[in-house]
Amino acid sequence: MSERQKHLPAEERRAATVEAVIELAAEQNPADITTTAIAQRMGLTQGALFRHFPSKDAILEAVMAWVAERLLARVDRAAQTSASPLAALEAVFMAHIDFVADRPGVPRMLFGELQRLGETLPKKMVQTVIKRYGERVRALLDAGVAQGELAAGLDVEAATVLFLGSIQGLVMQSMIAGDPARLRRDAPGVFAIYRQGIREAA
Repeated sequence: MSERQKHLPAEERRAATVEAVIELAAEQNPADITTTAIAQRMGLTQGALFRHFPSKDAILEAVMAWVAERLLARVDRAAQTSASPLAALEAVFMAHIDFVADRPGVPRMLFGELQRLGETLPKKMVQTVIKRYGERVRALLDAGVAQGELAAGLDVEAATVLFLGSIQGLVMQSMIAGDPARLRRDAPGVFAIYRQGIREAA
């Protein structure tokens, strides 16, 4: 490790820690990741790691905050560069798929946090991200109905659940298969069926 890497500014060190945790989560059960393993991945001592984070939970909170910020920023950019609500929905869907395919440790961590007992702060953060994401999808669906691009009788709440569930299902299938590349292969066909459904809903 270079001297530059050993003496990163605090914010860069925190970002490097997040990246190390996500990399480790792609390789093993996120619940089994220790601060020792994180420090080793970064070429640091535990003491150096704890100068930036007071506890393992603080590290997890930083990871969840990073995921929330990056994912929501990416889907917002995808939506804003699209010509219509339906095009924006597809762009958001594919942007989310790309985000996860590039970082297979992220869904493993999110699913892991949701399975933890009790109301931990990282778990609450995951729930907040899902809520904020759902609000974005719902707004696009409402706009599509209002502009006549989607079926007038569309159940927007159900369509929002199905949008999120389709992505979650694709992620789970790729995790089961141990094949992150499967996400990008399967996503276009899944979205095509979703698109047909929301355009033709009774």
